[in-house]
Amino acid sequence: MIVDERLVTYINSLDTGNTRILDAVEREALDSYVPIIRKEMQSFLKLLLAMTKPKRILEVGTAVGFSSILMAEYDPVPCEIVTIENYEKRIPIARENFKRAGKEEQITLLEGDAAEILPTLTEPFDLIFMDAAKGQYIHFMPDILRLLKTGGTLVSDNVLQDGDIIESHYAVIRRNRTIYKRMREYLYELTHRKDLVTAVLPVGDGITVSTKVEVENDEKE
Repeated sequence: MIVDERLVTYINSLDTGNTRILDAVEREALDSYVPIIRKEMQSFLKLLLAMTKPKRILEVGTAVGFSSILMAEYDPVPCEIVTIENYEKRIPIARENFKRAGKEEQITLLEGDAAEILPTLTEPFDLIFMDAAKGQYIHFMPDILRLLKTGGTLVSDNVLQDGDIIESHYAVIRRNRTIYKRMREYLYELTHRKDLVTAVLPVGDGITVSTKVEVENDEKE
């Protein structure tokens, strides 16, 4: 945990909750040990949706569909959501959850590796939510930025790795070092590109919020 646990508990105690279907999907996911976005992230997403009112949303990492349903439920304008999932066992569960929520027409689930699917997408998005394999964020980045509208918002979840991101390379468990290295590279790219304005925030397990801005071609990198 990157923020004091008592403080997080207090903040979450102020949360007014979600819709009945979201509560059911969340409960089922937690009972099955499927990771979903934390309460703090849920509140942040609802705020961001109310502020930006995105009409087209791309999610990388569907899991069982909780985040997609939340965005469909709380976006104040009619929106189209495209979500990508590679884990075969979770895909039918997500599809069933979309149907239960009455969102199967609004949410399009693309099955397969995001590294292969992202290059095939052409229409831009107002909001992109990254919540897939953390070590792949940096590899997805070129297509993600291509698909993000100027003025659009990119949100990336779990970027502070339970605090490991500030540790020495040698203090990180060996099996996590590749993810650690790639995430640090991803954070550097997000915060140093001329065509992005990025904030790194200690929400949940750490998030980045980036807005794409218009710059001259020779200033982008």
